[in-house]
Amino acid sequence: MSPAAETAAAQRTETVARAYFAAVAARDPEAMAACWLPGGIDRLHGQVDLVAPAGVIDYFTALFSAFPDLDVEILSTTADAERCAVRWRLSATFAGPGTFQGFEPNGATVSFEAVDVVQVADGLVVGNDAYLDGMDVARQLGFLPPRDSGPEKGMTALMNGRTRLARRLATGLPEPIADGVWVVRGGLPSRSMNAYLVADGDGVLLFDSGVATMTSGLRAIGARMGGITRVVLGHAHADHRGGAGGLDVPIYCHPAEVANAEGDGGTSGFDSSRLDLHARVLMPRLLRHWDGGPLTIAGTVEEGDEVAGFRVVGLPGHSPGLIGLWRESDRLALSSDCFYTLDPLTGRKGGARVPHAAFNTDSAQAAESMRKLAALEPAAAWPGHADPLRGDVAAQLQAAADAGPAGL
Repeated sequence: MSPAAETAAAQRTETVARAYFAAVAARDPEAMAACWLPGGIDRLHGQVDLVAPAGVIDYFTALFSAFPDLDVEILSTTADAERCAVRWRLSATFAGPGTFQGFEPNGATVSFEAVDVVQVADGLVVGNDAYLDGMDVARQLGFLPPRDSGPEKGMTALMNGRTRLARRLATGLPEPIADGVWVVRGGLPSRSMNAYLVADGDGVLLFDSGVATMTSGLRAIGARMGGITRVVLGHAHADHRGGAGGLDVPIYCHPAEVANAEGDGGTSGFDSSRLDLHARVLMPRLLRHWDGGPLTIAGTVEEGDEVAGFRVVGLPGHSPGLIGLWRESDRLALSSDCFYTLDPLTGRKGGARVPHAAFNTDSAQAAESMRKLAALEPAAAWPGHADPLRGDVAAQLQAAADAGPAGL
């Protein structure tokens, strides 16, 4: 298109946009609708999407009933062949008789500026994106307290208090456990779900993700640490995959764990007959509360792979594709549910033990994986729940493996 043709097309687009705003200024919904191609979308961001023509007529008929003196003035326009950005000023009185978003007319006056980006084709509006400061409008109408007023400060303090309480209950602060490694504890009531952050380039890798209520806390913590680059699941049970789905980052696991991660989290393989009556009733409810649902797996990791300075170690038994991360330099093991230091039925903490038989794919294999981990002679081994093992870690793991799991 030649420069002259581009200029002419932009002028035609601006003419259509100005005709539309003239209909708004005239408070004429029918004339507004006539400017639209049927099926076009008028998107009032943060409020509503209107489908022309009926949606435009219905919405603006109600709006003009609530604000009978509504006046719109175009302040400036910038157009090309397909769209015109219109900066405009609105002034109006909430006089009624109509209501606005459920509020009765209160006589408040409003005056504000906003921008519409009007899309035009063949002489008709085919789409529109309207942007305005909804909070400022709400303040002017009396729906929110005035800026910097006592009531606003009180409302802000109340919301901040609720946020801090929810954060403390759902997800703790990151605790450094080794060079470039942090544990985040979460889950109610005892915050016994462990997720691990590992320095990964300019951000952090998340190893296991705890339960669903930890998602927002993990996202915020990750953002302060450069962003979560990826999630690697130690395994895909509900209390380890639960926080991952809402983080919008790639998720990885062992190939043998993909079915659990993308399916029911392994719950179909649990053996509730090994639980007492109370646990049989309670556990399904807890799993539903913990779980964030099926995940989309971006790729897999296997024994020997390098992940953020750690080596992947296969530790199956509790789950078919359970893995740990092992760092030779400081003999640190992040071991997911290779072993427990928590009784999952009573919540009591203690020494190392084989995971409860009710939740294992193969309890004998789980015990062998503990022996495999012991053979690495870790200086510290951090599990998926509760507290780590320190001191003579190998001896503790070997003794627990020899004792076997509860529930057999």
